[in-house]
Amino acid sequence: MLLNKKVGVFLNLVHCRFKLYLSVIFQKHGYDITPEQFLVLDALWDYGVQSQQEIADKIMKDKNSVTKLIDGLEKKNYLRRESYKKDRRQNQIQITDLGLEIKDGLTKVAIKATDQIIREITKEDMDVFLRVLFKMMDNMKLENEKNYGLSF
Repeated sequence: MLLNKKVGVFLNLVHCRFKLYLSVIFQKHGYDITPEQFLVLDALWDYGVQSQQEIADKIMKDKNSVTKLIDGLEKKNYLRRESYKKDRRQNQIQITDLGLEIKDGLTKVAIKATDQIIREITKEDMDVFLRVLFKMMDNMKLENEKNYGLSF
């Protein structure tokens, strides 16, 4: 297999396996949350009330996908939409008390799962891996792309 093809295949496989692994771990620990829903919650925990577009920008997903994620989280009572007073066409997304209650436990589970994934990989190798991923991401920047605040 050509090196270029291997890169694409393995990036996709690792991404899919990572999402599946986290989904199983979250379920095992009693959290009915997908990895993508976790990203939405994490953005709200870190940055507070935001618009759907702001969340989409932070987690690098399109607004329609984020709308579906928010719908699911709203049904589970982890967050709620509120009309933005300055522009009623926009919603502000806010964490509920239940969403705050699961923050520490769910975050610990996510960190522990990630620790398991990267076990036996040296810090130096992880630093190189992250630099390479960041460079690949940088190489794929589109014209007029927003800066997502990622830095390594």
